[in-house]
Amino acid sequence: MSGTSRRGPALRRLAALPRDKADTLLLLTAALMVLAPHFAHLPPWVSLAVCATLLWRVAITWRGKRMPPMWLLVPVAVAAMAGVYLTYRTLLGRDAGVAMLTLLLAFKLLEMRAKRDLFVVIFLSFFVLLTSFFYSQTMPTALFMAATIIVLLTAQQSFQYTGAVPPLARRLRTSAKLFLLAAPLALLMFIGFPRVQGPLWGMPGDAHSGRSGISDSMAPGTLSSLAQSDDVAFRVRFLDQAPPQNQLYWRSIVLGDYDGRTWTRVPRRRGAQRMDIAVSVRGQPVRHEVTMEPTGKRWLALLELTGPRFGVPGFTVRESDEMEQFTIEPVARRVRYAASAYVDFQLQATEQPENLRRWLELPDGFNPRTLALAQQLKQAAPLAADGRPDARQLSQQVLSMFRRDTFHYTLQPPLAGRDMVDDFLFTSKAGFCEHYAGAYVVLMRAMGVPARVVTGYQGGELNPLDGYLTVRQSDAHAWAEIWLPARGWRRVDPTGAVAPERIAGNLARALPPPSTFGFGQFIALRNDPDSWLAQLGFRYAALNNSWNQWVLDYNPDRQRSFLAELGSVLGNWRSAAGALAVCALAWLLHWRRQRRPAAPLDALYLAFCRLQARRGHGRRPDEGPLSYAARLRDLPASAEQHAAMETFLTLYGALKYGGAGAEQRTASLKTLKTLLPLCR
Repeated sequence: MSGTSRRGPALRRLAALPRDKADTLLLLTAALMVLAPHFAHLPPWVSLAVCATLLWRVAITWRGKRMPPMWLLVPVAVAAMAGVYLTYRTLLGRDAGVAMLTLLLAFKLLEMRAKRDLFVVIFLSFFVLLTSFFYSQTMPTALFMAATIIVLLTAQQSFQYTGAVPPLARRLRTSAKLFLLAAPLALLMFIGFPRVQGPLWGMPGDAHSGRSGISDSMAPGTLSSLAQSDDVAFRVRFLDQAPPQNQLYWRSIVLGDYDGRTWTRVPRRRGAQRMDIAVSVRGQPVRHEVTMEPTGKRWLALLELTGPRFGVPGFTVRESDEMEQFTIEPVARRVRYAASAYVDFQLQATEQPENLRRWLELPDGFNPRTLALAQQLKQAAPLAADGRPDARQLSQQVLSMFRRDTFHYTLQPPLAGRDMVDDFLFTSKAGFCEHYAGAYVVLMRAMGVPARVVTGYQGGELNPLDGYLTVRQSDAHAWAEIWLPARGWRRVDPTGAVAPERIAGNLARALPPPSTFGFGQFIALRNDPDSWLAQLGFRYAALNNSWNQWVLDYNPDRQRSFLAELGSVLGNWRSAAGALAVCALAWLLHWRRQRRPAAPLDALYLAFCRLQARRGHGRRPDEGPLSYAARLRDLPASAEQHAAMETFLTLYGALKYGGAGAEQRTASLKTLKTLLPLCR
């Protein structure tokens, strides 16, 4: 009871606030909704300054104190701008500009002295609200922005009233109606207004921040840290039959140089000519469409084997000797492109041995135990027809070792020392895909078999609702390729020897469930495609994909295609559509006429006429109330009914065509309501 008694006076005081204070608090609430989304990316001191300023303004309003003087506000604003400069080393750009705008909006709230200042705050709030889309353009963000606009409109509306102010709920409904009335015009402008290529608000140096993707180097922990991100890398819609899960290898970067710790791309010598890549394919290509999220990097992830004739709209695409596809400029926006891939192929099957020496190089002085193991495996392997150890048998021996010994697949392997492969193979025996792929390539090279590491993505999650395959950063993967005589480069995935669930399913199925109470059950539900949680996830993913495809990725090409299809449909069905529109308009006018609310007096008269019509004595179109009353006198009914009908129609005629005052009219309406049940 004590808590209720403490809150009661505060609530009563809030409800009894004068109009100017209530309107100001509503405006402060709207400003807080505008500023709140920016707290996630602003420096902590900016967020604290904004919150302190808002609380200061609330205290001033609540207690009725004076606004701070200008000699105090100006130094505070100058100090805040200096803080922005010291934080970002510039006053230009996205982040610095947004920080200044949020501070200026908060400080302006302390300087509202005239009605003009109120509208400056509201219009500045609309502009700051727009900057939220710099950082997030998701559906929840859009819904929160819509709610914020309605609150801002309500605050703007509240300052317009000169007399009695409607309740807050009614003002919110009015603002929501205004928002909905403007929505069709906004939709029409969105569909038909000429689009620009690329992000409308992109700024130099801002487009590449906060992006994630496959790197052009690999060290222990590189992919395991990326695999913990649930961000979407790209989505795929297959136009043909989708390959099985164990063939969904999305090739990105080929790594060949190894310094004992890090794998990097083999550098091309300046002026070197591109090799003539010998590729043979079998079967039909798998046609698909990829929607790639912005990464800020140049490397593309493509289903093996895509190309060689392949392009991305708006980008210049190049191809390396290792069948990598990359763009000249970084991918800083969402792109959609069509591709065809062959899952059954041979790559460089007739290559000359001298061209493969770079895939045999190992650094001196590293991993002696691994090199000794490689010699043991090589001596125990059967010989091929040419008298040399069979490369396929050597590969099988390494994979059998991974299966046979107590190797573990984990996202958190123990730290390794200088000889990292030795520590992995003989001590920890625990690692992620980069550990297995790297150790496998070192062993194969030590046995004289050309080998290299390939990084990209493996698998993906198919949404049964919209048919899109979603590949996330958690699907980042590393595998190996070895070169076999007359067969060329062949893919070998050492991870499949240790954790086959990773290749046949996804990362979550390959890792042990978390030990946290209740979280393991949550993960199990999420990984079960038939569970309610997975179905809910599929529905949200399908809705989010539609948002990305038709709203965020509504580029000039898609606009032209959509408008062309719309014009074709309207051209073919112009006559039918016109007739349908006329019929719909006529029906709408008739419906509105029938549904138009009648005045209380007319509503009572219509109810009387419907009542008599059910008795078989409906009113004729040319009958007035007195003529109608004369006809009803001759019909069989009780004396009480005749008296009630006569009185009702006489009184109605006097009210309808007479000059009764407001008080007399109210009393007569009550009399008519009393007489109506007696006229049955």
